Amino acid sequence: MKVLVTGANGQLGSELTRLLRDIGDDVWGCDKEDFDLTNDVSVLEAVQGYRPDAIIHCAAYTAVDKAETEPEVCSKVNAFGTLNMVRAALAVDAKLAYVSTDYVFGGQGDTPFEVSDPKKPLSVYGLSKLQGEEAVISQMTRYFVVRTSWVFGNGGNFVRTMRRLGAERASLNVVDDQIGSPTYAHDLAVFLSRMIHTQRYGVYHATNEGFCSWADFAQEIMAVSGLRCRVRPVSTEAYGKSLAKRPANSRLSKASLDAAGFARLPRWEDALRRYIAQEELRAAQV
Repeated sequence: MKVLVTGANGQLGSELTRLLRDIGDDVWGCDKEDFDLTNDVSVLEAVQGYRPDAIIHCAAYTAVDKAETEPEVCSKVNAFGTLNMVRAALAVDAKLAYVSTDYVFGGQGDTPFEVSDPKKPLSVYGLSKLQGEEAVISQMTRYFVVRTSWVFGNGGNFVRTMRRLGAERASLNVVDDQIGSPTYAHDLAVFLSRMIHTQRYGVYHATNEGFCSWADFAQEIMAVSGLRCRVRPVSTEAYGKSLAKRPANSRLSKASLDAAGFARLPRWEDALRRYIAQEELRAAQV
């Protein structure tokens, strides 16, 4: 199968490009230097030139706080850019998988969000990703919308930041009233690489299994890394204000995966251990 992966230099896109090639697919892993996602002509020409059977759209504006000061730029990439990709997919009769986020929900309550629950984004970023979803769902029938959360992989991420700070400091304040699921980019890429070869279209939630707070996550990172840094749980309010409001509840229900017969991702603790082992192996080889 010919697969176009956007955002191929990112944490998820890079994993997807490698995995799809490993299973024998013809893959074009493209990024912003290949074409301008916000230019409809540029997108259409690129997609028609390659003529993929499937597109996995990972590219996105993800600077959550910065988006609050430049909403037009964020919307142009995440909403209009996704619409451009949808139109190009339709032009070559390709199926499309769109990677979305828990930020489309409002973060209220303490139970996992179902795929059909009301959307109440709290930030410019969340709204732009919801608009991207709507562009896909309103115009396509052969699509997958996959919401995820708290992704870590090969690039700047929470795990790497905690490991660096944990080696430098005796203690760290980390928020304990935002709850979600850490998600290893490799595990999500395995899931998406399998999903794209099916015709089980629809909206799904895919994260590593289990829930925790950011403070719980940080404590596990320190433990697995053998770092003595003490993690001090604090409230979001005590931690300090950010430009964009974060959802307190990022739990996502996997009922949609179960109903469609897709396997759930491994536990987040297991994913973290595998990721840190890879990080340490990579460091030893440098």
